This record gives sequence, structure tokens and C-alpha cells, in this order.
Amino acid sequence: MTFSEKVQEVRGQLKLTQAQLAAELGVAFSTINRWEKGRNEPQFLERRKFDEFCQKKGIKFDDK
Repeated sequence: MTFSEKVQEVRGQLKLTQAQLAAELGVAFSTINRWEKGRNEPQFLERRKFDEFCQKKGIKFDDK
């Protein structure tokens, strides 16, 4: 699963808009939009925030 797909999956499961997810992660709406479209990958700290958010919400990905 690509990072783009993970962002979309998280938003779908939690029924969040891009703006709401951006607020939860402390990033700009445009950042979430670029991640979902596969235009950008997150920097290390942003990725860690995303991973911690998913863990807190009980969302796990099988990265085999």
C-alpha cells in the first residue's frame, strides 16, 4: 500500500475531510492533498506524526 493510499484509507475510516486530517496532524490542507495525489511524500517528522495518529486511532497497516 502506498503512502497516498494510506492517507486515503485513514480519512475514509475516520470520515475526516482533508482539512480535518490536516488539523489533527498540524500540517496544511495542501500537504494532505499532495500526499493523497502522490505528488509528495512526508518528511520524517510528518510521517512520524501520521504513524502516531494512526496508532492512537487503532489503525494498522500490513506493510508486508
